[in-house]
Amino acid sequence: MTTVDKPAAQSEGLRAALEYPFFSTMFNRRSRRISKGVRSVPAGSLSYASTQEPQPLTPVEEALLIAATGITGITMPDMPFTSEDGKDLVGSPMLAINGRAASSPDNAQATHFFLINDSGTYFLKRPDDVDPNLLRGPITDEQLVAYAEKCKHKILDRRLEFPRVYPCYIGRNKYVSNLPGSTMLVPVVDLTWQYINGLMFLLSQPDGYRPAFIDDWNFYRSAGVKKWVRNGFLNKDLPIPLGFMNTFRIHIEADLLLQNLLMTIQAMGLGGWVHAAFVGPLLLGDEEYKKKYGAGLGFRFEEPKKWLRRYLLRPITPLPAWRPNPVGLDGVLEGLCPPYQKDMSAAVDTLVAHKYGSDGLYKDAKNFEGIFKPPLAKAFIDEVPHYHQEVIDCVKDVCNYIWNTYGRFPAHVDAMFVPGVWIQAHHLDLRYYDQLYEGGYSATQANHQRLWHGRTE
Repeated sequence: MTTVDKPAAQSEGLRAALEYPFFSTMFNRRSRRISKGVRSVPAGSLSYASTQEPQPLTPVEEALLIAATGITGITMPDMPFTSEDGKDLVGSPMLAINGRAASSPDNAQATHFFLINDSGTYFLKRPDDVDPNLLRGPITDEQLVAYAEKCKHKILDRRLEFPRVYPCYIGRNKYVSNLPGSTMLVPVVDLTWQYINGLMFLLSQPDGYRPAFIDDWNFYRSAGVKKWVRNGFLNKDLPIPLGFMNTFRIHIEADLLLQNLLMTIQAMGLGGWVHAAFVGPLLLGDEEYKKKYGAGLGFRFEEPKKWLRRYLLRPITPLPAWRPNPVGLDGVLEGLCPPYQKDMSAAVDTLVAHKYGSDGLYKDAKNFEGIFKPPLAKAFIDEVPHYHQEVIDCVKDVCNYIWNTYGRFPAHVDAMFVPGVWIQAHHLDLRYYDQLYEGGYSATQANHQRLWHGRTE
């Protein structure tokens, strides 16, 4: 049996985490909520107050969590793009080339994380100047931290916090959530790109199988596609409600990344859990919440200009269609919709250019040379079908219908979707678990201080 020497600058803790068996991670993962320094756990005869100081995560520990949500290589476009009778199938649905640590519908990469710790609140951006395969080979502490630092963009010079009452915190969470020493990772999902891309994918079905969009929140009217039904491009007998599409399934990406984080926490021997986070309007900074609780992350909210919808039709219009729409954080995370785009036709054009323009994903064979064997990348670029012009024009009509009807895009969901949960990672107070539980933690938690910090509990 051969052994692989660990890199000189790879710490014992990092090496142990990277070598921790997958099934051990799965079977030993538990929510372990009590961190070092927790002031009070009021629970009758099971009450507890930590006698230890809060212990923030080190840069290496946080970097490994960031990597668990990051880029891990290049995706494979391993799909057919020609039907049995030789007609085009969409072979260019992806919105990104680099693959991530969890699956994503059409590789939209729509989930963005904000990291919160004692030093501030950060947006985790995807750096452009790193090797997408960086995290796949042996990696040192220094490489990992350098990667994480390229991802971190400071938003606030403090831990994001609100009063520890409802609706900011729910019930018992206020005692153990977002405490000093903890690191929080909260997902925000930009639905705008994949909403448009998903419409295009739906309209790329063969003749007779393209659905006709209707608006189930506006008396089931045609959603801007009457002419496309009349000319036979869409099938009126295959109606699809806009509300039925909801998030276009893109929210599942955040769920998978959150599971990655839970597994990473267990492999590292930290404590942590997934639980209710600040609700979307509070987290992002809706004006009504801002007045009472604070500014949150400071997102831009656009008020719908359609007074009829906002006032007269409000009783029959479900949320969020008449509410202000969180469209982005200026200069940091901007949705594919006004005011960041001139109009919805321009938004569709931007997405099309992102794929097929002069610098588009499907324009340069170099984008795929890291995954195809030579010279197949060029063959793929030359042969893969693009969205047809009829598809693009029809999607523009649907998007403009949504904007013209509701004064926002999307209307049936928010542009920036907040799943409403976050992950907390912290150093566990082992004394609490020793005092109250049989087998309250696994060997990774028992050995964490020794492996990662060179000391015992």
